[in-house]
Amino acid sequence: MKFKIAVLSVFALILLSGRAKAQEVLTLEEAIRITLERNYDIKLVANDLEINKNNVTRGNAGMLPVVTGNVVQNNTIQNRSENRESGQVIERTGARGNTLNYGVGLSWTVFDGFGMFARYEQLQELERLGEANLKQTILTRIADVTSVYYNLVQQQQQLNALDTAMVISRERVETAQNRFEIGKASRLEVLNAQVDLNTDTTNILRQRELYQNTQTQLNELMARDVSVRFRVTDDISIDEQLNLAELTERATQQNPSLQAALINRRVAELDLKQVKASRLPTVTLNSGYNFNRSESALGFTTLSTGRGFNYGVSAAVPIFNGFEQRRNQQNANINISSAQLEYDRLNQTINAQLTTAYNSYLTSLSLVKLEEKNQEIAKRNLEITMEKFRIGSITPIEFREAQLNYVNATVRYSNAQYLAKLSEVSLKEIAGALTF
Repeated sequence: MKFKIAVLSVFALILLSGRAKAQEVLTLEEAIRITLERNYDIKLVANDLEINKNNVTRGNAGMLPVVTGNVVQNNTIQNRSENRESGQVIERTGARGNTLNYGVGLSWTVFDGFGMFARYEQLQELERLGEANLKQTILTRIADVTSVYYNLVQQQQQLNALDTAMVISRERVETAQNRFEIGKASRLEVLNAQVDLNTDTTNILRQRELYQNTQTQLNELMARDVSVRFRVTDDISIDEQLNLAELTERATQQNPSLQAALINRRVAELDLKQVKASRLPTVTLNSGYNFNRSESALGFTTLSTGRGFNYGVSAAVPIFNGFEQRRNQQNANINISSAQLEYDRLNQTINAQLTTAYNSYLTSLSLVKLEEKNQEIAKRNLEITMEKFRIGSITPIEFREAQLNYVNATVRYSNAQYLAKLSEVSLKEIAGALTF
């Protein structure tokens, strides 16, 4: 009878494979690869990181000179009258005049209290912050893909169990019909068998709907055509060697949120450096080359031109700005304190999440072993029940109960594996150790 159960299970798998023979077999690795290449959230955060990288320049920090070219031309048309010392009166109607100035100027702040160095270092920290945000986004999306993928695996396992149940129910209908025709069973037995077959058909249709909707969800995460249909692998592998102490240590070093909190604290410290720099003098070098030309229809000088090089240095020393410097420095110190508090709060939250997830992980591992045994018992019970039903020594109700026990045990075992996998993925995500 064990051989018969195995044959029915294989037959159910063949039916499922036949319906999906044109569908690809999508592995978790391939799903993750597609997600990394196409997911919109990852691309958006990657673009933000690219902007942060582009911003890390000495010019953006104010360390390089600024060179400006300028051209100014003015034209005039005037009615003018001049009374000269000799008594001569000169009048002009529509007298034209023009001035032309052009040149190149350079301004270079060579000292601003070391604020420019703090700004440059801050730009580098913001780039690191972008990298941490990208890593967090990648970890989150990979965890999402992994969770949905294994949800599909356990749903596929349940489909297999429901297919097996439907094959058995179909055989039960045929057996009951044969028994009725030879007078060994009542019409009621045939009708009950048909009702149970219809119930199994309804269950598998609903499960297939859920399976397809979950496929759509995974396609959305992978940013590909949501109508693509595929199959997934049939097993759920669980890492049973996770250790809470090791995960906590790795979280301290690798968790992207903690890394971002540390970077934000460093950014706040650099803000304070820039505020303190405002107390010191600012020294600027100025230089340029200019040409000017002025032409007038009246006056002692009707045409004037000049060109030449100029240079100089300017310095500014802050003396009093209405106590704004003190206020800005106090606020900067408060921001540093807040950044440290945020890091401590986040660290405590992550430790709590790890502890909770690890407890769920241990419970899930125990449930996997328990449900595996329950499934084996239910399978043996179904084999014995089918043999008794074949020879007519068991009631249809007892047969149906054994059949449902097997299906339910299979579903619980599949769910236990899935929940254990979710706990594993959650632990690795929190620790920043989710490999991809």
